[in-house]
Amino acid sequence: MNTAKERVFAIIDGSNFYHRLKELQGLEGNLLDFRYTNFVQWLTGERSIVQKTYYIGVVRAKPDDKKAQTLRRNQQRLFAELRKDGWSIARGYLLESGGTHHEKGVDVQIAVDLLVGAYENLYDTAILLSSDTDLIPALAKIRSMGKKVEYVGFSQKPSYGLITHSDVRRLLLKEDVQQFLPRVRHE
Repeated sequence: MNTAKERVFAIIDGSNFYHRLKELQGLEGNLLDFRYTNFVQWLTGERSIVQKTYYIGVVRAKPDDKKAQTLRRNQQRLFAELRKDGWSIARGYLLESGGTHHEKGVDVQIAVDLLVGAYENLYDTAILLSSDTDLIPALAKIRSMGKKVEYVGFSQKPSYGLITHSDVRRLLLKEDVQQFLPRVRHE
């Protein structure tokens, strides 16, 4: 009998996750204080977490842009907390085009890490918190190599493409994520 624990690679697409959290109506608490490590442990259960990586486009701020400076400070605070809990942070960048910011480089980093980890046999299951269907070719390849994909999305806006290309699917409700936010005190 094989008694080795299943090895899990936890992947959070930070921007995607943040925006899905914000869409949940009535979610209380500061999203900067979300307890990512506890959340991933909850998702993982008795399995062994061998790597946990948070992928995000980095906010750059001009000295005269107070809003961007605040966003940058908050992002740096989040990075410090994640690193303290043993997370790797994979940075993409934000490209401004026509007054809108687009995240670049994050999906490619996720795909490369999934593939390298599969080829080097670093994990058994990838828990993927993203809704980006650009990842489907990488998911198809790692599944063909015997790795499992566990898609974790949000019930209010699931990715049917990722549901189709995963072995395990989990759609979160507000109650599932609320427990990982600090309680808001009403006075």
